[in-house]
Amino acid sequence: MDNEFEDIQEEVSDKIPSSHQRRKQSFIWKVLTMKERNGGTTGRDLVDSLDAIPDSSIENCISESSMSSVEAIHNFRVFAATWNVGGQCPNGNLDLSDFLQVRNEHDIYVLGFQEIVPLNAGNVLVLEDNEPAAKWLALINQSLNGSHDLSSKGMKSTASFGSSLSFQKPSLKKIKKTFKKLNGRKLKSCNCVLEMERKASKDFCFRCQEPNLKPDDSSTEEDDDNIPISVLATSQMKYSLVACKQMVGIFVCVWMRKELVQYVGHLRICCTSRGIMGCLGNKGCISVSMSFYQTSICFICSHLASGEKEGDELRRNLDVIEILKNTQFPRICKTPQSRMPDKILDHDRIIWFGDLNYRISLSYDDAKRLVEKRDWPSLFDKDQLKMEREAGRVFKGWKEGKIYFAPTYKYPINSDTYYLENVKVSRNKRRTPAWCDRILWRGSGIQQLSYVRKELKFSDHRPVCATFFVQVDVLFKGQKKKNSTFNFHIQDLVHTNSRSLYYS
Repeated sequence: MDNEFEDIQEEVSDKIPSSHQRRKQSFIWKVLTMKERNGGTTGRDLVDSLDAIPDSSIENCISESSMSSVEAIHNFRVFAATWNVGGQCPNGNLDLSDFLQVRNEHDIYVLGFQEIVPLNAGNVLVLEDNEPAAKWLALINQSLNGSHDLSSKGMKSTASFGSSLSFQKPSLKKIKKTFKKLNGRKLKSCNCVLEMERKASKDFCFRCQEPNLKPDDSSTEEDDDNIPISVLATSQMKYSLVACKQMVGIFVCVWMRKELVQYVGHLRICCTSRGIMGCLGNKGCISVSMSFYQTSICFICSHLASGEKEGDELRRNLDVIEILKNTQFPRICKTPQSRMPDKILDHDRIIWFGDLNYRISLSYDDAKRLVEKRDWPSLFDKDQLKMEREAGRVFKGWKEGKIYFAPTYKYPINSDTYYLENVKVSRNKRRTPAWCDRILWRGSGIQQLSYVRKELKFSDHRPVCATFFVQVDVLFKGQKKKNSTFNFHIQDLVHTNSRSLYYS
C-alpha cells in the first residue's frame, strides 16, 4: 500500500500548481489515509476524481480548518433574591425598584418567592391560586422595564397592573399570554442549530453559536404549563421574561436582557415536592435549568421544613438531600449525544436561594441579647445552616457569603421590631430571630459581589438579595482555533466526491 500511495502522490504532484503543491499534497494524503483506514474508496480511484474538485474547494477546506470558533470567558452580572411574603397579596403601591437594584442594570434577574399564597388546605390540596403570582410578575415587569403605556397596544387590562392594581382577577396564564402578544415569538426549549448537530454530534450541543429562533417557533399552551418560556421583548423594554413557574406558594421567575435571550437554550423546569407526607407542594423547590452560551446554569428556589425544635434542622437537611436526589430535568435536546445535565449538581454554575428555615441554636433571651448588641458574628456561630455545613451533613461543597445583616425572621407586618418581642405570650408561640432566608452557590466561575437584606416590611420576613459575576463560556466565530475541525471538512469533501464517483 505504501508503494501505491507514493505513486498517487506523484500523480497528484503533476496535477497541482507548484505554488500550492505542498499544502494540497498534505491535504490529499490525509484524505487517502482516512479513506483507506475506513475501508472506503481506494486511493487510486479517488485520485482520478480529484480532477473534478475545484482548487477553490480544497483551499476553502484548508483555510476553514484553521479558522473556526474559539471560546472566551465573559462575566455577566446576575441578581438573585428570595422573599417569603407570608401569603400577602401585593397592591399597586408596592415599589420593587430598590429591592431589584434596577439602577445597577444586571444582565440576569432571578427572583424566588415563598408563600405567595396562604398555605391552607385549599391551595395545597385543591387548586393553587395563581392570581398573586400574576400580580408579582406585573410589578416586577413594571420595575425592570418602566411604566410603559401598554394601553396604547390594546391591553387596557394590563395597564392597570402597574398603576392602581385593581387587577380585575388576572391569572398567571393570562399574563404570560399578554407577554407573548408583545412579541409573537417563543424561545424554543431546545434551539440547537441542525447544521451544527450534523457536524458536531459528538461534541455536545453547547457548540451551537446562534439559536434557531423563527417567528413561527411557538409551542402550544400545554407546552407552556410544562416549560413556561414565553419571551417578552419590545423596542422599549430592556428585560424579557425567560421563565416563570408556581408550585403552591413557591414562585420563581427569570428575567434577562432581551438581547441576551437568544443565547439561552435547553430551558427546563422541575418541581420537587417536600411538603405534607413528603409529597405535597407546600414545601419543596422549583429548579430552572438552562444553557447560556456554552455554560449550563441551574437556579433553585426552595422552601424547606419549618420549626425551631431541636432536631428540626435534620428535617431540613433531608429536604436538601431529597431535592438533589429526586430533581430530574427532562431530556429535550434534539442532539442524541447531548450532555446537557439532568441533575442539579452536574451543572457548571448553580445558585440556590429561598426560605431554608434554618434557625439559631440559642434560647430566645440569648439570641435577643446578641441581636440588641448587633453582634452578628457571635449570633452566626450558632446558626444551624453554618453548623450543619461545617459538619458536612448538608450543602457540602457549596458557598455562602459573609452575613453582615440582622436576622430576617420574624417580624410583624409593617414593623421593625421582631415578632412578639415586647409581648408576653406562651413559649410555643414565641419565635427566636433567625436567618431563614439564604442564598448559596456552587461551581467555579461565580464571584459574589454583595449579600444584603432589604427593608421591605410587607411580610414577616425581610427579603435577601445577592449579586454575582458569573463567568460564561462564549464562542466566537472566525478565530483561529487550537484544535481545528479539519476532519469534518475532509469527510464532507470526500463524501461529496465519492458520491460523484458512484453516480457518474
